[in-house]
Amino acid sequence: MAALRRPSLQVALIVASAMFMQNLDATIIVTALPAMAHSFATTESRVSEGITAYALAAAVCIPASAWLADRIGTRTLFCGAIALFTLASVACALAQGFTPFIAARLVQGGSAAMMSPVGRLIVLRNTAKHELMGTLSALVWPALLAPVIGPALGGFITEALTWRWIFYVNVPIGAVAIAFVLARIPNHKASEPSAFDARGFLFMAFAVGCLSFGLDVLGGRHIEVGLAIGLLVAAVAAGYAALRHLETARVPLVRLQVLRQRAFRVATLTGGGLTRAAISATPFLLPLMLEVVYGLSPLNSGVLLLVYMLANLLMKTVTNPIIRRFGLRSVLICNGALAAAGIAACAWISPQLPMALTVIILLFAGASRSMQFTALTFTTFAEVSPEDRAPATVLSSLTQQITVAAGVASAALILNFSRLLRHATALGAVDFRIALSVMAALAALGLFAYASLPKDTGAELSGHGRTSIS
Repeated sequence: MAALRRPSLQVALIVASAMFMQNLDATIIVTALPAMAHSFATTESRVSEGITAYALAAAVCIPASAWLADRIGTRTLFCGAIALFTLASVACALAQGFTPFIAARLVQGGSAAMMSPVGRLIVLRNTAKHELMGTLSALVWPALLAPVIGPALGGFITEALTWRWIFYVNVPIGAVAIAFVLARIPNHKASEPSAFDARGFLFMAFAVGCLSFGLDVLGGRHIEVGLAIGLLVAAVAAGYAALRHLETARVPLVRLQVLRQRAFRVATLTGGGLTRAAISATPFLLPLMLEVVYGLSPLNSGVLLLVYMLANLLMKTVTNPIIRRFGLRSVLICNGALAAAGIAACAWISPQLPMALTVIILLFAGASRSMQFTALTFTTFAEVSPEDRAPATVLSSLTQQITVAAGVASAALILNFSRLLRHATALGAVDFRIALSVMAALAALGLFAYASLPKDTGAELSGHGRTSIS
């Protein structure tokens, strides 16, 4: 209880409450996808564009978040983002067609881009480095608790009411979050904000947009190979132009110096990028497999996912002691292997499998997922100095959104490609097994990047080795 009186932890908990709404929205939708596909008269894989459109808009807008925070103040931007996110949620619920729904999801994603990185920035600006591990833990719980509640709640609401009500849940949460932010969060802003780097923003937005849209085209029911290749080539070209510009601009939109730090680079781009893409695809694939292939109701599918996500939350109680005991590098390698094995095991879940074994697989996969995400969060900021926390926050949030979108889009691509190879008109169990196996392989590839980290990575932040020294 004494820790709760620390101003830095109070700020972190308020920010975490707002981010809970954002994370809940990302997971509550997964069990409703088949019902939404029926409502919009389209396929389940195409409805997944509702997830990738959200992540796409967030990735496009994140680079501007730090500049806007300096210009209008962190509290003002954070509150405005929560309000816009809430209104966009209502628009999602009211959408009568697939196109208006995607438009509302784009607005949601754009406003979320101002919530997650700005929220982290608020916390980092109010926290000393020796308090970072405990304070960052408070920011991790929304990503763990919201997925616990989301799938089962989404399944219950879809069955009891309609899928549209899953978006109305955000209205009371958003109102309460705004009230707390206005009451307790300081409004930091730069005394002399820099000019907006419009060229850098356009290069980055075009690169991210082409990448996400290209992956969506590949994952569509009727693959347009020429268009997809053209979009991906354009994404590479725009990305290269963006990097050249950001390296040479006098006041770039995002400073890239933090990428020179190995821990940050591994946690966000190489190992962390592969891991997040693979793990993020799993909650998308599981409910689709359970409902479309095995005929489970949204509620029953959500209850099974509740087991998977509950393990995420329970693992959080022992994560910090384990990291403190063994160190970040060892945890990333050993638990990374377990996380990959957990994803592969999920491929064999079916009604024919004994329920006890299904529960064990879901608990194992969920627990390893939780540990890996937390360890990656700590590793991201392990070597970041206070003056580099703002660009590090923007870059880490950007890469997370891109990898989430890429993971879901790649899973949809694999499902559709496998179906086409079988000349089938509907998805089958084998398609999901192939997709989950490929995701497991991607997660395993990340182990090579984790092995390149020094053994003492993040020792100051995690406290690993401190006991033996004393």
